[in-house]
Amino acid sequence: MISLTVNKRGVKVEVDPSTPLLWVLREHLGLTGTKYGCGVAQCGACTVHIDGRPVRSCSTPISRAAGKEVTTIEGLSHDRSHPLQRAWMEVEVPQCGYCQSGQIMSAAALLEKTPQPSDEEINGAMNGNICRCGTYPRIRRAIHRAAEMSKAGG
Repeated sequence: MISLTVNKRGVKVEVDPSTPLLWVLREHLGLTGTKYGCGVAQCGACTVHIDGRPVRSCSTPISRAAGKEVTTIEGLSHDRSHPLQRAWMEVEVPQCGYCQSGQIMSAAALLEKTPQPSDEEINGAMNGNICRCGTYPRIRRAIHRAAEMSKAGG
């Protein structure tokens, strides 16, 4: 039995300790916002936070999350009120949308560490999050917009 906190809720799962966190989230906890992309931690679609740090859940064994706080896209806010979620909608970032939860989770970790990032800091933090639709300019605009919203207190 592995105990962890997911989106501020304590959970226990009975799985092999080597089971990828992604599959525990999706199949055992029903949190399907985190997507499977490549399975080898190269695309970023499966990005979640463990204790506030972005990780690729497809290659992170559940044992690494034991006793820790995991945040998924569902836990970012319960009503899409997080500045990144609002900015994503305002800027109309998604095209197909598949990679967007991972993009937002990587951006959230960036803004937590660097509240007013430069383009270079955004590029560095988002490196490895692949968008096959090529929405990178909109992603960058939305991150800047979310930073503005946060600075303004909203």
